[in-house]
Amino acid sequence: MNTPGSLTYVYAVTHRTGPPGDALTGLHGIGGAPLRLLPPLADSNDPAPRTSPASLAFVAGDVPEQDFNETALKNHFEDLGWLEYVARTHHDVVQAVAARAPVLPLRMATVYQDDHRARQALAAQQDVFSRRLDQLRAHTEYGVKIYLTPQAAQAPPAAPTPAAGPGKAYLQARRAQRHSHDAVYRQAEQAAETIEAVASRHATQRVRHAPQRGELTGSQENVLNDAYLIPDDQAGPFQAAIADAAQRFPDLRIEVTGPWAPYSFVMPAPGPTDAPEPPP
Repeated sequence: MNTPGSLTYVYAVTHRTGPPGDALTGLHGIGGAPLRLLPPLADSNDPAPRTSPASLAFVAGDVPEQDFNETALKNHFEDLGWLEYVARTHHDVVQAVAARAPVLPLRMATVYQDDHRARQALAAQQDVFSRRLDQLRAHTEYGVKIYLTPQAAQAPPAAPTPAAGPGKAYLQARRAQRHSHDAVYRQAEQAAETIEAVASRHATQRVRHAPQRGELTGSQENVLNDAYLIPDDQAGPFQAAIADAAQRFPDLRIEVTGPWAPYSFVMPAPGPTDAPEPPP
């Protein structure tokens, strides 16, 4: 039941009984609102209700309508502080549920007019969600990122030839720097191929995201940003194999992130590289 002046914010899809309900005890969402499990709305025209999909539920909570209506969201998306808070809270809720049970994270700021509308939406997609939850059971997402460090991309000062003047010495230095830069990129390409080959021995799926830019990477250039879906019994061997492969490329920083709820694998990917956003 919604409080007056609120919308229903949905964090994830999970099962409606057992560990997920326990995970919500004492857990709060955006604005400190308590969380609840919303089952799909029953279809009165269905003569044979299905029991398995009906065991699903949205993890939901109230948010102020004045902050999450369409106009307000457009304005808030320009506020980095607000975005960081909502994204972090959304993530914390998803991770808390994922620690107890299979979960399908939904995209940030998935809102409905009320619980009734949210339950209708879940009922319309419950078969898809149920199949995907079964496929993701006992799997976890890990990220693998490759960075070029500023030091690796810089060439050591080139010693000019004895007869070189200032102009020629400058050109020699620039040529050496360019060759060093190209060598680091070639090393990054080799590292990406090696990481993909190593990870494929343990992963069931991969999604290639666009490299990160700006404040997320600082002075380092992110050239690979992949996500892998790893069976839980392969998590240790996967991380060890990536760490071993990273030692072959000392001029690069290769980072493994996770474990995460399967954000990148909510819906089956239509192709080998990109996955669509999960439906609201």
